[in-house]
Amino acid sequence: MTNSSPHSSARSTLSSARFYSPSASLGLAAPLVAALVAGFLYPVVRLVALSFSGGTFDHYRRIFSEPLHLGVLLSTIEVALVVTIASLVVGFPVAYLMARLRKGLAGVVAACVFIPLWTSVLIRSYAWVVLLQRNGIVNQLLLEIGITDGPLKLIYTQGAVILAMTHVLMPFMILPIYSALRALPPDYIRAARNLGAGPVRAFVAVTLPLSLPGVFAGSVMCFVLALGFYITPALVGGPGSMLMATLIGQQTTVLLDWPFAAALSTVLLAVTLLFVLLFRRTLSLSKGLNSVH
Repeated sequence: MTNSSPHSSARSTLSSARFYSPSASLGLAAPLVAALVAGFLYPVVRLVALSFSGGTFDHYRRIFSEPLHLGVLLSTIEVALVVTIASLVVGFPVAYLMARLRKGLAGVVAACVFIPLWTSVLIRSYAWVVLLQRNGIVNQLLLEIGITDGPLKLIYTQGAVILAMTHVLMPFMILPIYSALRALPPDYIRAARNLGAGPVRAFVAVTLPLSLPGVFAGSVMCFVLALGFYITPALVGGPGSMLMATLIGQQTTVLLDWPFAAALSTVLLAVTLLFVLLFRRTLSLSKGLNSVH
């Protein structure tokens, strides 16, 4: 058996220290930092600068002083919240079912959930136009059953926007919740049942708290995507259900008011960041309460 000399060990330590030195780490991170600056920070700085065209706050005053623009902003937040809640209410049982089924059946359910992601958002949104239009399948079914005497106005409403957006965004809610539920050890549920907890009590005390990270991750993704959704509201919504992304598109393509569109985009970005921070704060508080209990 040969023992390494103190000199060779020292040389190895020095070479490792040189390899992991701060300057080497900075050099390795430099391309990533440059790509981040070029792809994200620079466009955001340009966007904010354009919103202050003329060196005044006139565009921002216009957003918060005119009822139309302020109403669109509030309506966007409301629709995003409703879509997120609807995706959670429908998506959690689906994710729970996927996590509890055998692999074969779970794969079938997962295929039904995630295959639509391979289809264009434009096609999925237009499918809802076909389903909800005056002579669409939904109205024909309601007439045949006898629920209504005439076709209902289902398309080009805020309800249609919420329904279509929930369908499009629901996989982004299901996947994180499914991952959290799959990571839950079955022994925890068995231990709760052995201690006398019923199925509902075991779910509330064990499954639900441990699935909260997935719930928060899915909620953040759905809410952020819903805030900036453009295609679905533009196709399914009407003039009374305009959202921020649709308003920004109108300002850039129809009215050609780029500074005002930049101000609208900056406000939307600020609202998005605010809600992301709020979600993170809520998750931190939830983890703190769980650790206390």
